[in-house]
Amino acid sequence: MRFVTGLYRRFAHLVHEMAKFGTVGAVAYAVQLATTNLLWSALDAPALAGQAAGTVCATLVAFLGNRYWTFGHRARTGLGREYVLFFIMNGIGLLIQLGCLWAAVHGLGQDGPLARNIAGNVIGVGLGSLFRFWSYRTWVFPERRDAPEEPGAQERQGA
Repeated sequence: MRFVTGLYRRFAHLVHEMAKFGTVGAVAYAVQLATTNLLWSALDAPALAGQAAGTVCATLVAFLGNRYWTFGHRARTGLGREYVLFFIMNGIGLLIQLGCLWAAVHGLGQDGPLARNIAGNVIGVGLGSLFRFWSYRTWVFPERRDAPEEPGAQERQGA
């Protein structure tokens, strides 16, 4: 049991960031679905316009949630810089998702609805999300250079 407790203490900050990242992602996804479907049904928006608008709204929600909640304890390097990098990393995550879908359809010849969903929405979103989480932590919202010591860090080190 000490081993598990020690692991948790060592990686608690990472576990908490991942949980917050997942929560923000779920909220952003709900915003995307609601916005897209509202535009399609209530305003009779064209399919691509509704999808694009829903995605932009979701990305704004994700940026704000990640900047101020998930990674709120990290360094602030400027709103414009963070915003541009956030969108670039999201674009790369999207390319990862599309690459998985392309590999299934064109590489493996699996073009059915189930194969598309597994490749694009399970594997692609999963790998894209791992990349996003890592890239946000590394480049968009980096650690503070003068990071205050974590509470209880001296206790864990035996001081």
